[in-house]
Amino acid sequence: MGSRAFVIHVEPKNRNRADAALRDAEARLAEAVGLTAAIHLDVVQAQVAPLARPTPATLLGTGKVDEIAILAKAEEPDVIIVNAHLTPVQQRNLEKAWNSKVLDRTAVILEIFGERAATREGRLQVELAHLNYQRSRLVRSWTHLERQRGGFGFLGGPGESQIESDRRLIAERIVRIKAELEKVKRTRSLGRQARKKVPFPVVALVGYTNAGKSTLFNRLTESEVLAKDLLFATLDPTMRAVKLPQGTKVILSDTVGFIADLPTELVAAFRATLEEVLEADVILHVRDAAHAESAAQKADVLQVLDDLGADRPMLEVLNKIDLLEPEQRAGLLTHNGRRPAIAVSALTGDGVPALLATLESAVTRDNITVSLKLDAADGSALAFAYRHAQVLERRDRGGKISLSLRIHPDDLGRFESRFAKKMAIEHGAGINS
Repeated sequence: MGSRAFVIHVEPKNRNRADAALRDAEARLAEAVGLTAAIHLDVVQAQVAPLARPTPATLLGTGKVDEIAILAKAEEPDVIIVNAHLTPVQQRNLEKAWNSKVLDRTAVILEIFGERAATREGRLQVELAHLNYQRSRLVRSWTHLERQRGGFGFLGGPGESQIESDRRLIAERIVRIKAELEKVKRTRSLGRQARKKVPFPVVALVGYTNAGKSTLFNRLTESEVLAKDLLFATLDPTMRAVKLPQGTKVILSDTVGFIADLPTELVAAFRATLEEVLEADVILHVRDAAHAESAAQKADVLQVLDDLGADRPMLEVLNKIDLLEPEQRAGLLTHNGRRPAIAVSALTGDGVPALLATLESAVTRDNITVSLKLDAADGSALAFAYRHAQVLERRDRGGKISLSLRIHPDDLGRFESRFAKKMAIEHGAGINS
């Protein structure tokens, strides 16, 4: 049995109307409970705490602080989660008032990320975010740097509260991590350059955490990336090649899930990971169509993409339609506003063929159709054409092979230099001989 947690969602009364219409307090509390469960805590009590005006010392007013102190004394939780961003002073004062360890939203998300990061880059990025967060706080532990399990020791453990933080060591560690991350970014940049030489279009899956991106990624790529009904099951970017129905090859990238009020420390630290989104030719925005807060989650994702400057063609994918009633599924297929969305179930495969066809149209819409005439004996030239273009039509006659190809604009130069007078851009013209 895990440690016991008391979850409090702080709900400002002056929240703007547009935001309040999309997401209500109970939904925000439910998400906070989900985040708490993701770090293996048993939630024994959860409540919404309305906030008329923030109190500098404790965020919450004196009456609410006293009320929670009574509940905490009765429940005896190991930790109290406050679903808000606390200053170091507020955190310390609440711990004294409630006689319990207190974690804010940022600490919980950092703890999740610390446990889930699998690659070296992911671990470095999360550690950098953690150090920036802890730099202004009285850190009780630094042993997380040697720990083998994930997380950062916010929850305590053997020997983890024995060492005072050393801000000089933190500053030095931050400098080293930033230098290592620059090396990783250069390596990733080289990888992107290598892919551009192919070139295969890059398609990035984005969406709110737990929208089903990894399940859809596995369905499209026949892979086995971790896919669980769990917030932030995926943290590290994963890439696989996918062949679309008409032969177009793309590289599919699964990315970290987005969430409302993502800690600013993580936004900065994970920018390198999200560079895959900025470099993508097409973005697939995967939404949980069965979630009560789907509209709010969409707004959160679009805001993050806008902040990143991700100005790329986007397809909206309404996932988890298997959880909807038949009439609801029909409504999604016929009433999707100006920009049609593709309704799918990544779990059952329903709608996936239509998604693949739509995706192929999106990645090839700027492609150029050319005609190419080759000698049947020129196997290497034929192999090159098949490898770097989509073959629309092939005609074999009299020792010659006539091809109708669709190629990416970036690839036109290499075809022209290799095949010279053997090809022509199709605008009603025939094949040059």
